[in-house]
Amino acid sequence: MNGRQDSLTDSGLLSPVRAGTPVEEAVGDLAWLQAMLDAEAALARAQARLGTLPWRAAEVIGAEAQAEHLDLRELAVSSRETANPVVGLVQALTRRVSSVDPAAAHYVHRGSTSQDIFDTGAMLVARQALRLMRADLARSIAALTRLAVEHRDTVMAGRTLALHAVPTTFGLKAAGWRKLAVDADRRLERVLDGGLPVSLGGAAGTLAGYLEYARLDGEGTPDSADYPERLAAAFAEETGLAVADLPWHSLRTPIADLAAALAFTAGALGKIAVDVQSLSRTEVAEVAEPASMGRGSSSAMPHKRNPVLATLIRSAALQVPVLAAGVTQCMVSEDERSAGAWHAEWQLLRECLRLAGGATHTLVELAEGLDVRPDRMAENLARTGGQIVSERIAAVLAPRLGRAEAKQALTRASETVRRTGRPLGDVLAEAEELRGHFTANELDELCDPAGYTGAAAALVDRAVLLAR
Repeated sequence: MNGRQDSLTDSGLLSPVRAGTPVEEAVGDLAWLQAMLDAEAALARAQARLGTLPWRAAEVIGAEAQAEHLDLRELAVSSRETANPVVGLVQALTRRVSSVDPAAAHYVHRGSTSQDIFDTGAMLVARQALRLMRADLARSIAALTRLAVEHRDTVMAGRTLALHAVPTTFGLKAAGWRKLAVDADRRLERVLDGGLPVSLGGAAGTLAGYLEYARLDGEGTPDSADYPERLAAAFAEETGLAVADLPWHSLRTPIADLAAALAFTAGALGKIAVDVQSLSRTEVAEVAEPASMGRGSSSAMPHKRNPVLATLIRSAALQVPVLAAGVTQCMVSEDERSAGAWHAEWQLLRECLRLAGGATHTLVELAEGLDVRPDRMAENLARTGGQIVSERIAAVLAPRLGRAEAKQALTRASETVRRTGRPLGDVLAEAEELRGHFTANELDELCDPAGYTGAAAALVDRAVLLAR
């Protein structure tokens, strides 16, 4: 490839989260072009099935509808003259078909319109991308389930507003991550299950062109009340997509639903990523990303191994919801077809697919290789000298001393811990207010973080049981 062509290629230099991942190829220009050609071929087969187009023509159209037969760059540039790539695609495909069978060329794009082909192609591209994402999520969910089970009782500090709050378990944290991945997968599944329809409306959503050409080309006059429904069903069957209730040229529910599912997916994975980043901090060091030669290295600081997987995922999570909002904004589409709102969707939607797909692919490696460090979690639990269980001690003291006195006693003890660095249990053992209320062993048990994880274990068990 020459330097000029290289300069025109979006290689992912500014979007490393998706660079080199399977979704990149699945939503690239070549894939999008092939999807539109597949839509043209499927439409011809559907019309042939209904007897309104010669089978020979459908066969030739299908054979010639191959992206490698067309000049991708030429199509892109020519689209400036028509505001969409389908016009040039139809012209190029017609020339290809004509070179093989001039009679068949008359049936290319018969009765159709650019938006039918582009939107159907978009649904085909989205389907492939969502399938890749769901496969990645399945692996991540399995890995997160294993982490939840393995660390069901691994005690760690629960943190609220960045500070130690009460004890929790890493198993519960992993179960929470797993729940987010499951929720994302379910949303993608719902879109795949009937949410990706063919587009079939003709010039202004009335299917008039399809009906007129069917009347001219078919054997007898098609029943106008029945033919649109049969054509939509045949087109959907040929593509493997769903049938829409109505033509959706300016009724953009399928696109908005897709964008919303992608935004949630990216956001859900972003929560996992930001947790991993926080737990990977040098002074925390409770988890680490899987090691790989050269990964995470700093250009200036040889000692660093940056959490790059989490960083990539988080970058996608910060971009996709914004892009998806732009897609949703394009629902404000005038008349029967829009001059601009439809066109504005294209790149936004592709970036949503790219970024969300890159994030799901990156999560697999992060979840399957995460280095969990229980010893470090135990060290950090001890950093506050037992104060992490102050909520529990306050609850136990209240009925014995009275609520106000219990709070005052615990506040004084906590201040002593902060000032002296002594364990909370030792300070409480010497407190005048508590004499006669607890034995030394009872205080030790009360101050043990492992004894105050609430329903964490049961919640993990329930999450895993639901998974199975």
